Amino acid sequence: MSIPNIITLGRILLVPVIIWAIASNQMEIAFAIFVVAGVSDAVDGFLAKRFNMASELGALLDPLADKALLVSIFVTLGILGAVPIWLVILVVSRDIMIVGAVIVSWLFNKPVPMKPLLVSKLNTGAQVGFAALVLAALGFGFDSSPYDTLLMVAIAVLTLVSVSFYLVEWVRHMSTIDPK
Repeated sequence: MSIPNIITLGRILLVPVIIWAIASNQMEIAFAIFVVAGVSDAVDGFLAKRFNMASELGALLDPLADKALLVSIFVTLGILGAVPIWLVILVVSRDIMIVGAVIVSWLFNKPVPMKPLLVSKLNTGAQVGFAALVLAALGFGFDSSPYDTLLMVAIAVLTLVSVSFYLVEWVRHMSTIDPK
């Protein structure tokens, strides 16, 4: 268990705390925890690369931590009406489709190599920016428009492009299965 992995596990443990803060209408606390989670993500990535502490476990835990945090925040803010439901459905559906495709490929003993695409990284960045903006606006009482709308459009486009690329790659990968 390396230091970056411990930091990542800490980020996973922050998920229920930030959801509690959002559900309790403690948006300043939710925003602060979100910032801490973001900084921890940067720190664990830096340590893993800079000090050669990258591991297979870390390669699995880090995106899991990111997705657990973002999906939980989007769903909770969607339930509270702070994020449009269509955006929540789009974000969550993409992640479910990707995880489902990975599981199916494992079931067929044909694991898909997990390599994040640039469009996925941009999508995650837009989701992080949007979540931070919404939490900050709710916590500190300012109007986030038009930036929230611009980020929602960016998330929608990037999510659709990203899932399309992953789907095409998955179909290509799975089409090499020999019929029995």
